Order: sequence, then C-alpha cells, then structure tokens
Amino acid sequence: MDEDALAEDLRREVGELVRAVRTVDTMPTGEAAILGFLDRRGPLTTADLARLRGVTHQSAAKSVKALSGDGLVRAEPHHDDGRKLLLHLTEAGRSRLRRERALRAGALGAAIRETFDPDEKQLLSESLTLLSRLTARLTGH
Repeated sequence: MDEDALAEDLRREVGELVRAVRTVDTMPTGEAAILGFLDRRGPLTTADLARLRGVTHQSAAKSVKALSGDGLVRAEPHHDDGRKLLLHLTEAGRSRLRRERALRAGALGAAIRETFDPDEKQLLSESLTLLSRLTARLTGH
C-alpha cells in the first residue's frame, strides 16, 4: 500500500466533504471558526485567534469586529496584560454557533441516511475511531 497516495486521497476527500458541508453555513467561515475556537478553548486574544486560524492579525481583527458588532463576542481587558483584550463568546454567540453546527449536522445526517445502507453506516461509524487517532497523532493530543 502506498501510504502517501492514501494520504493524498484522504486529504482531498476530507477537504471536499468539509467544503460540501459548509455550503449550508449562514455566516462567513472565518467568523464561524472564531466562535468555534472561543467555544472549545475559552477566552482568547485576537492574536491567538489569528495564529489558530493561520491568518493575519488584520484578518482576524476584521472578523472579531463583525462578531462584536453582532453581539456574538465581547472583549474585556486581559488579566495579565492590560494592553490586550480577551475575547469571550456571548450567549448569543453560543446560540448562533449551535445553530450553525445543527445546520451542518443536519445536512450531513441527511446525506448519510440517503447514501448508505446499514452496513455502510456501521463501517463509517467505525472509521471515526481511525480518523480520531490520526487527528491525535497530527495534533499531538
């Protein structure tokens, strides 16, 4: 087995799947990503978010400004460095993120129901463990 060819096929298919699921999003991908990071990791600075997203500080700041304007995140002074602001997910932001995730899960769930027979659904379920192990290896978690 050629692991490099398998890796490329996996990368391509997972990327296509992610892009297909995102077609139901009702907000820009960058903004949804920021809400997700704040939900999973807790309060972060704009610089933290830029690093996590792999974008410029300016790009992250633009998304943060939009989210703040919509009341989805709030900023407060950093407890260790008063020059920085810590961004927090508001209850409205958490609710919006839940709706986005539900839309994605609903679209993916419908596709699974319409595409796979019971044996294939079981195989897909079992493959999640393998994907999780692969992710852990790549992220060091």
